[in-house]
Amino acid sequence: MFEKVNPSHPDKVADRIAGAIVDLCYKKNDCPKVAVEVLLGHGLCTVIAETGEVITEQEVCDIVHRIAGAQEVKFICVKQDIHLAQNQRKNPRCGDNGIFKGSPVSAEQAELSNLAHQLYQKYPTDGKFIVNGGRLTICQSQAKNRDIRKFFEEKGHKELTINPLGEWEGGPNVDSGATNRKLGSDMGDGVTGGGLHGKDLSKADVSVNIFCHIMAQKTNRDYRAVCAIGDEYVNGIPFAQIVGLAKNYIDQVGGFEKFAEWGLI
Repeated sequence: MFEKVNPSHPDKVADRIAGAIVDLCYKKNDCPKVAVEVLLGHGLCTVIAETGEVITEQEVCDIVHRIAGAQEVKFICVKQDIHLAQNQRKNPRCGDNGIFKGSPVSAEQAELSNLAHQLYQKYPTDGKFIVNGGRLTICQSQAKNRDIRKFFEEKGHKELTINPLGEWEGGPNVDSGATNRKLGSDMGDGVTGGGLHGKDLSKADVSVNIFCHIMAQKTNRDYRAVCAIGDEYVNGIPFAQIVGLAKNYIDQVGGFEKFAEWGLI
């Protein structure tokens, strides 16, 4: 059983906005400290950022309008807590507490993600998909049910439920979106307590989650880790090394905004 949403789902739009702001901070500083929360829907986008970087309201408005379209923007920016900032002044150390688990991506999860990617090329609009024991439930906005059925049947899927409530428009004018609300879609069976999006890599929620995912794919079994704020090692591995591996992963997918589109799966 697995749910996948595409990059135009309102929750993923919120993740993408948060990711784009983190990208902006990395352009200003090689090692920024930033945490961003986004809530949007029905014409309003609220962005709250805690950071030591200078972010202008115009920069945030430009990001929101590029990704989410015409939205009124309410932007609040505050400096990171002085005690949290002090924790990071010397060697790289965990920026938060957490428990983490990476899980191998199953064949069912990989297939549904692949189908969602392919359908998004044809319909880059709000969509959510569920697979359960081989049965697919497809909720794809701004598409005819007959066309969606044809798409999946041509790929060998006959047992389908398509738009149970009928054809629909979707997007932030229909639904609200919030950062890190679709972690099941992004992480599969690896979901634990930490959110992936809107944070720099000093936050274990991002870097250790990515690291555990990488290790799970390498070993083909669950990989677990735990850390406390200020730790310089996680599972006996220097936190600086974990941050470096996570940075390479983010760079390979094209940055934090691109990472937010689909997550780890």
